[in-house]
Amino acid sequence: MVLFLPGGGAMKAFPELLPIVLAVGAAAMTYLGGRVALRLGGRLELLFGLTAGVVLGIALFDLLPEALGLGHGSYAPRTLFGALAGGFVLYLLLDRLLDSVRAPIGLRAHLGPASLTVHSFIDGLGIGLAFHVSVAAGLVIAIAVLVHDFADGINTVGLSLAGNRRDIAHRWLIADSAAPLFGAFAGTVIELRNDVLALVLAGFAGAFLYIGACELIPRSRLGSQRGLGQAATVGGLVLTYGVVRLANG
Repeated sequence: MVLFLPGGGAMKAFPELLPIVLAVGAAAMTYLGGRVALRLGGRLELLFGLTAGVVLGIALFDLLPEALGLGHGSYAPRTLFGALAGGFVLYLLLDRLLDSVRAPIGLRAHLGPASLTVHSFIDGLGIGLAFHVSVAAGLVIAIAVLVHDFADGINTVGLSLAGNRRDIAHRWLIADSAAPLFGAFAGTVIELRNDVLALVLAGFAGAFLYIGACELIPRSRLGSQRGLGQAATVGGLVLTYGVVRLANG
């Protein structure tokens, strides 16, 4: 979840270690969610269905609205929807390219977890950048990130298992857990323009729509209990919507 307060403002004094401490909490929640997902590895249709719902929910209820909010006044909505389409198409082309190459090291299985890891880095970046506005703003953003990072860990493991690569699931989980720490550190020392961040988030929304709709939902219907996977997808959407509403007050 990338929640960022529009508007820059002069950099204000804040406890230097607080964003890092909060990012450690985000990392812990991500890792905990991934460990739970690894325990559910035998119920793949349930895991894929839940992951699909959460990924689609993040794209529709979090990333896209945030992109529209940050880009307001800088871009017409059609520009941001164009960035969304670009993210969808770019991920599609990368996915098809890696699938056709069939690299021996399984690059295709890394694509989804890698995109989520970059997203987690942006989460941490948002925490660090928000503290440039005020301590209160940083705490609000950090809480919003914390309440959804459990699902981020589930998603990372789910996408690794979707590529039939259980051996890399734990490694990507560690990378995804560490990403907010690096993002928070970067956010304390740099500033990112809202119009640039808006395009980045819209592109990620498009990539996540592809991951959820074209990769995870079909896999959630391959098991013997298709209805369970479909119910999990709906549950993931509802859960993500509720978390986003709660985080936004």
